[in-house]
Order: sequence, then structure tokens, then C-alpha cells
Amino acid sequence: MMLWGILAVVYAVMVVVIAVMKPEKIWNMKKIEMFKKVLGDKGTEIFFYIWAVGFLFLGIWLLI
Repeated sequence: MMLWGILAVVYAVMVVVIAVMKPEKIWNMKKIEMFKKVLGDKGTEIFFYIWAVGFLFLGIWLLI
């Protein structure tokens, strides 16, 4: 379970980095473009932050 917890925390950090930096190659993927179409640019960022917080809590829970 420790490995899954570490991977969940690393994934959460990567999601936050993507939301903050908005790398062109990733931010223009079809799946994210659909999110931006439905939620808008700011809504997509907020969704990413909520998703990251969820995985951070999951990772911490798995580490405990």
C-alpha cells in the first residue's frame, strides 16, 4: 500500500504542475479541450486542483 500512496501523491503533484504551468502539448490534448469547452479555462483549472487534492488525500490515507 505504501507504493500506491507514494504514486498517488506524485500524481497529485504532477496534476498541480500541469494546472499551473499549462504545458502546450498537454493543455491542448483533446480530452482537456473537451473539459475547457464544458467548464471553461478557469473551471478546468479548478477541476484539476480538486482532482489533485483528492489524490493527495488518497495518497496520505494509503501511507498511514
